[in-house]
Amino acid sequence: MSQPKRVLFVCLGNACRSQMAEGFARMYGSDALVAASAGLAPAMHVASDTAKAMAEKGIDLRDHFPKSIRHLGRSQFDLVINMSGMELPPIPGAPTPGTQIREWDIPDPVFLKYAEHCEVRDEIERMVMGLILDLRRAQGTPQGPPPEDATRGRSGAV
Repeated sequence: MSQPKRVLFVCLGNACRSQMAEGFARMYGSDALVAASAGLAPAMHVASDTAKAMAEKGIDLRDHFPKSIRHLGRSQFDLVINMSGMELPPIPGAPTPGTQIREWDIPDPVFLKYAEHCEVRDEIERMVMGLILDLRRAQGTPQGPPPEDATRGRSGAV
């Protein structure tokens, strides 16, 4: 089995999408990846609807805060997931040889109604789960069912 991949999730403000992706990745895929998140123009705080929506999934974001890409220092990443809808500036530690950058087309829920915010959250959850499964397959990790606590509070198939 290989080392977990270092994955950076990037969005605009690091207040919604990338925070959700990091939360799901840490909850469900710590065996396959080490997650971090950042924003191109960090907000002042994680959006309250994001914290509330993630709490419904059993993920506590109270200690999370928006970070800029510069805040990452010399961290290196194997994979960067860009959810910003914009071209990424140079990222510390990327691209290193073999660094992949993937684009995820996910709407920014920051000004959406709460129900729509939750729809974006659920889409991010599905995409993160797909990423985790892909990484596990690539690493040769057994594909058993998710841990019992990983299914807590989830609705619908992932």
